Amino acid sequence: MDFHHIPVLFEPTIESLNIKEDGVYIDCTAGGGGHSAAILSHLKNGRLIAIDRDPDAIQVLTERFGNDERVTVVHDNFFNVKAILDSLSIPGADGILADLGVSSHQLDDASRGFSFHKDAPLDMRMSQEGMTAADAVNNLPFEELRRIISTYGEEKFAHSIAKAIVNARQKTPIQTTLELVDVIRSAMPAAAVRDNHPGRKTFQSLRIFINSEINGLDDAIEDMFSCLNTGGRLSIITFHSIEDRTVKQTFAGFSKGCTCPKDFPVCVCGQKPRAKVMKPVAPNESEVEQNPRSRSAKLRTLKKL
Repeated sequence: MDFHHIPVLFEPTIESLNIKEDGVYIDCTAGGGGHSAAILSHLKNGRLIAIDRDPDAIQVLTERFGNDERVTVVHDNFFNVKAILDSLSIPGADGILADLGVSSHQLDDASRGFSFHKDAPLDMRMSQEGMTAADAVNNLPFEELRRIISTYGEEKFAHSIAKAIVNARQKTPIQTTLELVDVIRSAMPAAAVRDNHPGRKTFQSLRIFINSEINGLDDAIEDMFSCLNTGGRLSIITFHSIEDRTVKQTFAGFSKGCTCPKDFPVCVCGQKPRAKVMKPVAPNESEVEQNPRSRSAKLRTLKKL
C-alpha cells in the first residue's frame, strides 16, 4: 500500500528531539513512517514505538519496519500512550513526537472522505471505525451542528450552514463530500465563497469532532509528559489555532515556576518549573512553497527538567 506523506517541519522536528543512540522514542502519529525512519537513523541500540490508529498506516509501518528489532508498531490512539508503555514494560521515553495533522495519504485518498476537493462518501474517520461524518450531518440536531462548526471550525457562518444542512437532509440524506460542499456554499455569502473554499472550516470542524481530536488533548499531553524521562523532549506539531492553543497553554503549565507575590523576599510556595519550553518553530517560505499544506503548521517542544 502506498501511504505517501510529506512530513512538515521535518528537520526541525527531528533536531528538536535531541536523539540519543540508545534512547527510547515514541512516534505517536507514525503514519507512513517518515519521522520514524529519521528517528531510527539516529539510533543504534535504542528503541522506537510507532503508534497510529489508522489501519492503512499500520499496514505500511509493519511492512516498512516489521523486521527491525528496534521497532514496535502499535495500532492504537496515542491518547492511550501511558497504557501502551505499561503494556510494553517501558518505564519512560527520551523523546515523544506527535504530529496532529491529517496525513497526505488520508487527504489524497478520495475514498477516505477528508477532502472537500474530491467527491467521495462522507467519512473522515482516521480509525475507520465509529461514527462517520455522514452520520453526524444527517443525525445531529441543529444546535449541536452549529456548536461543532462554530467551535472546531471557527466558522462565522456556522448558524446558517447548520440550518442549511438540516433543511437539505430533510429532503434527502447528505452522503458525499461534494454534496456537503454544495449545501455549505448555498449558506454562505458570495464574497465569502470567493475568498476561500467554502468547505474548509466546516470540513475541519467535522473531522475534529468525528476523531475526537481536541476533547482530551490536554490530558493526552499531560500523559505524554509524564512518560518522559528526565531530560526527555516532547515535540508536537499543530495545524490550527484550536489545538495549538491547547498545546501552548498546557506547555505553559509545565514551565510555570514560583507563584508567590513579587514583594515576597523569598519563595514560600516551593513550586518549580517542571519543563523548559523551547521557542516555537514555523515553516519558512521555501517549505510553504514546496508544501502548501504546511502553511499553518507550528512545532512546539519542551524539555523535562
